Amino acid sequence: MFFSSRLLRAFVALAIIGSLYLADAARRAYPEPARAHSNTQIQAKDSTKSLGEAALTSGHWERAAQGHIPMPPGVPAAHASALAALPSAHSSALLAFWFAGDRESAPNVQIAMSALDRATGIWSPARMVVDRWEVAQQLGFGIRRLGNPVAWVDGQGQVHLFVVATGLGGWAAGRVLHLQQIAPTPQVPWAWKATAVLPLSWLWNTSYLVRTAPLPLSDGGIVLPAYFELARKYPVALRLDAQGVLLGMAPISARGQMLQPALLALGERDWLAFMRDGGPEGRLRAARSADGGTHWTDIGDLPLDNPNASVATLTAGDQHLLVYNPQPIGRHRLRMTSSADGSLWSTVLDLENGPPGHEYSYPAMAMADGQLWVSYTDQRQSIAWQRFTWVGDSPTAPGKGSP
Repeated sequence: MFFSSRLLRAFVALAIIGSLYLADAARRAYPEPARAHSNTQIQAKDSTKSLGEAALTSGHWERAAQGHIPMPPGVPAAHASALAALPSAHSSALLAFWFAGDRESAPNVQIAMSALDRATGIWSPARMVVDRWEVAQQLGFGIRRLGNPVAWVDGQGQVHLFVVATGLGGWAAGRVLHLQQIAPTPQVPWAWKATAVLPLSWLWNTSYLVRTAPLPLSDGGIVLPAYFELARKYPVALRLDAQGVLLGMAPISARGQMLQPALLALGERDWLAFMRDGGPEGRLRAARSADGGTHWTDIGDLPLDNPNASVATLTAGDQHLLVYNPQPIGRHRLRMTSSADGSLWSTVLDLENGPPGHEYSYPAMAMADGQLWVSYTDQRQSIAWQRFTWVGDSPTAPGKGSP
């Protein structure tokens, strides 16, 4: 009887997972091919200094400054930062978000934020801007914990947050919350309200998570990378309109164990996705779309080691940048690389190179005022940043695609 009961429970669990997978597949109607948008301009610094192996054909990135973003007082742990560049008329140039609390998955974890003052270049004192109790009240259901934040600035300059949240269960029971910025006050200049859960699954929208930056589109919308984590892990591309409403979803890879896709636009409709892999090989995996994200094909793996860790991508002018952990085991080294075509990658420099056991992980990148910013987790205790200036000729910035 006991054996039969276990078989029955296993059968029910498999049936639920199978139904969820089939239901999600039915929802993957992706709208017409999208066109990526990039207007990133790089202001070159008038200098001819060399940076060794970082030297590129028309110039190189030079590290101008580095430090740590302030932590909320008395908070010992931080992880999974996201960066968002603000319009040039705003007094803040950049926003940073991350989850902070006693430890990952702790009940007191909230989403912290700091703003970079455009005039002084100083990060503001960190403050908590999303907490699970307030979000639960806004949405009308319980939330056990908060996780990865992703930020997006829409065409009107409003900042949207997409935050992973769970009820019962672990991260595999995660849902993606959509929070929209609300009107600032002198006392509270930055605040958000949870407005919805992204409708990604028929089973209470569970087991979808986000981690990496969205890809902006020429129509004002975005493609938000996400991933499914219950049983069979796989990455997806979520198409959202200019208001953040879900339009469709497309699978990125047919392989299993792929997580946290990072998108890179080689052209308007020619895109790459780089993914961490839970397999034993310790490599970055890749897929490519030639039709604006409607269809994706797994391609040959990048010749880059990776210890099943999140990566960050960014197109800056005519360069494609990738920040990742470049070894099959451990997250003690963090590297920035550059490519002209997305296939051949050259080391720019190691952002961190610590002893085994140290952790520098979960990077994010953004361009603000012509400079490159990189943030990342430092020992799970704080968020570090580095700022880079381009030295030499300005790379050519791609034009804006047609809507």
